[in-house]
Amino acid sequence: MPAVESYLDPQTLASIGSHPLRARMIVEGIMNGQHRSPYQGFSIEFAQHRQYAPGDDIRHLDWKVFGRTDKLYLKQYQQETNLELVIALDRSGSMNFASNEKTHWRKYDYGACLAVALSYLALQQQDRVGLQLFDEHVRDATRQSNTHEHWRSIVDILAHQEFGDTTQAEEAQGHGTDLNRVFDEILSRQHQRSLIVLISDLFDDLDMLQQALAKAAHRRFDVIVLQILDPAEVTFPYRSMADFVGLEGQGKLTVHPNAIRKAYLEAFNEHLSQIQTITRKFRFDYLKMNTSQPLGPALSHFLARRNASVARQAARR
Repeated sequence: MPAVESYLDPQTLASIGSHPLRARMIVEGIMNGQHRSPYQGFSIEFAQHRQYAPGDDIRHLDWKVFGRTDKLYLKQYQQETNLELVIALDRSGSMNFASNEKTHWRKYDYGACLAVALSYLALQQQDRVGLQLFDEHVRDATRQSNTHEHWRSIVDILAHQEFGDTTQAEEAQGHGTDLNRVFDEILSRQHQRSLIVLISDLFDDLDMLQQALAKAAHRRFDVIVLQILDPAEVTFPYRSMADFVGLEGQGKLTVHPNAIRKAYLEAFNEHLSQIQTITRKFRFDYLKMNTSQPLGPALSHFLARRNASVARQAARR
């Protein structure tokens, strides 16, 4: 397996118990991959062109473009096109699920690694990034900054959101998700348009998701929705009598999987279909992630979307 893929591979990351060491692995994977797909072509310096307007500094005119098109365009550089980035990570009870008993690689672990990687990429682009951890409310949040010290504080916060036999975990266990309320809280803290990356399993009332995204769209925020799922949730592989325990206070159901498999998969796939419909309605990007998949596709998707957001903001000026 090539080095960059191994650094960003869930099995490799799951084998490392230390969150700071995982963060270092992710950063090395990103650095190794910067001159190859999926990171190729995202410059930290030159960002894009925009059409000349009276009063613009003519020192930034691109005369080569003028020679080809007979139109005046400015080179726009990275410091002119920084974004405010908000990473909203779900830490509700259902994110504690892991079907792989060997690695115990939870949806939260996968989401936390994504948050580490995305915040590091934002830092490289000189974007200001903030982290919001939520269930029914925003439970932990950072200010927005673009310093290396701030990135390390994000890693530290993510590392201390452990689920287990602690007071914090017992508090989180049984907590559901209220995306409508969470977006109210996130948007109230943002004083300018931002790119929000929502990382969640989206096990919420989809009316709440629709209301949340409607508010973001009304405020002209961009949103990337990254849905994190465990392979067992997608395939329902169980074959013998089992106890199915709700991680957000739904109780326990003892049943043979064969009795509910068809109904479960139909309901689950309908849920996914509705999520796609809702995100398309607001023209927000949606990517379904599986905790057994490498992080690379999500990072590539983020970078492409980030550049599209930059272009739109420049066009509005």
